[in-house]
Amino acid sequence: MDGTILAASGDAGGIAGWVTGLVEAMGGPGAGLAIALENLFPPIPSEVVLPLTGFAAGQGVLSLFSAIFWTTLGSVVGAVALYGIGALYGRDRLRRFWARLPLVKVSDLDRTEAWFAKHGTKAVFFGRMVPVFRSLISVPAGVERMPLPLFLLLTTVGSLLWNVALIMSGYVLGDQWHLVERYVGVASKVVLAGSVVALVAYVVLRVRRRRRGGNTHGDGAGDGGDDGGDGGRRRSTAGTG
Repeated sequence: MDGTILAASGDAGGIAGWVTGLVEAMGGPGAGLAIALENLFPPIPSEVVLPLTGFAAGQGVLSLFSAIFWTTLGSVVGAVALYGIGALYGRDRLRRFWARLPLVKVSDLDRTEAWFAKHGTKAVFFGRMVPVFRSLISVPAGVERMPLPLFLLLTTVGSLLWNVALIMSGYVLGDQWHLVERYVGVASKVVLAGSVVALVAYVVLRVRRRRRGGNTHGDGAGDGGDDGGDGGRRRSTAGTG
């Protein structure tokens, strides 16, 4: 079976070659290991790992059930590891770290925590189907100590839907599986670009508010000085009279 996927897909290098080696050597567990590492290291793209695993299933390297089962298990294992990191770091440490950051306020973190408390279940579930954020969403869930059984349920179902969609795409497209990478890759870049724009906008607004606040305090001090000068002149005039 060695080289079956590489020969059929014509892609022998990079991440695709690495994933191919894992799947051909280990079958389903190899695909699960690849997707677990994708969760821990987002630069490893699920839009390569999953469609290629589906293509491998179409080539008979592993069964479709094995592909879906092991990749979903790998997704959950990777997500639980990130959840554990968030829980270990803890809310108190996060608040101390946040308080030292420039251009942010502890009240911003309070609002974020309030939002997560209200929408955390939807964030974890749908976040598993959003490129880039599918990995990161597990960390705040751990920090906020979302009940582990609930986290496991949401992560499993969300990961299952995402994995099935991309694995079936690779299975159906065959040696054109890389089309999935192309289109999902565009979505990943859009999400990343949107996040960068939002971050830049946030920083710009913070800087402007800080400058306005500084100007307001400066004007107030100047006005107070003028008032004091006028009062002194009035007292001097009254004394002369």
